[in-house]
Amino acid sequence: MSDTTHDGAVMLTKPPAADDGLSPAEIAAKYGLSVSGARPGLVEYIRQLWGRRHFILAFSQAKLTAQYSQAKLGQLWQVATPLLNALVYYLIFGLILGTREGISNEVFVPFLVTGVFVFTFTQSSVMAGVRAISGNLGLVRALHFPRASLPISFALQQLQQLLFSMIVLFLIAIGFGSYPKLSWFLIIPALVLQFVFNTGLALIMARLGSKTPDLAQLMPFIMRTWMYASGVMFSIPVMMKDKPEWIATVLQLNPAAVYMDLIRFALIDGYGSENLPPHIWAFALGWAILFGVFGFVYFWKAEERYGRG
Repeated sequence: MSDTTHDGAVMLTKPPAADDGLSPAEIAAKYGLSVSGARPGLVEYIRQLWGRRHFILAFSQAKLTAQYSQAKLGQLWQVATPLLNALVYYLIFGLILGTREGISNEVFVPFLVTGVFVFTFTQSSVMAGVRAISGNLGLVRALHFPRASLPISFALQQLQQLLFSMIVLFLIAIGFGSYPKLSWFLIIPALVLQFVFNTGLALIMARLGSKTPDLAQLMPFIMRTWMYASGVMFSIPVMMKDKPEWIATVLQLNPAAVYMDLIRFALIDGYGSENLPPHIWAFALGWAILFGVFGFVYFWKAEERYGRG
């Protein structure tokens, strides 16, 4: 407690006698004080996030618009970038290295483009998640809001970018003989599950990246390795036919391969169920729940530490 003297000086005095013997926590509770920036309970945290859903959507749209604002082609780079990657992979892996073995050209081109687009969705969500906190410290320190809003909005930004690119993917599929049919509707639940998985992974990386900014320099190498192990440019069963069966099974059941295969199966006529591992939808759901729930709780646990230090 303090009093101000006639000359403006501050003189410290003892707390009121009624507070004698109370701990600091008890005194704070008595006067309705709370710790600034304290982590709310999990249910309250979810409620706060829902209350800021408009901010999350607007922030993701603003980031998407600003991403290519300095380029003359603007938003067309959202489609041009993965398409150019697919072209490079087709020239190197499809023509030179012959990884399209066992796949006709009518299937391989949409197979490859689908793999590149879908994996880029996960890759971009992870890379954006790593920088979600460390790259927005000014915002984190200036305003009070659920910090999970940032990695979630970045994952939503990547989903919007993929949806824009899907128009081109549909045109490529039609151009190579895969016409619209009921199975195309399976793309919707597959993308929803992948979005949940990506968001959980982005939340995990956001917490790790908030304390270790150098992780952003390491992640491109990790993501590139993951891409090569997920069958983006080749059929895993065909390329692994001379290897022990368990190797192909492990590669096919990794999350990136699972979501790519589901969308390929739904979109491409010549990519039948014989190319899918057993119980693939169960694995897609399991990966989404596991990473979605764990990632959210893991990020929430460190809520009060973001932006400090």
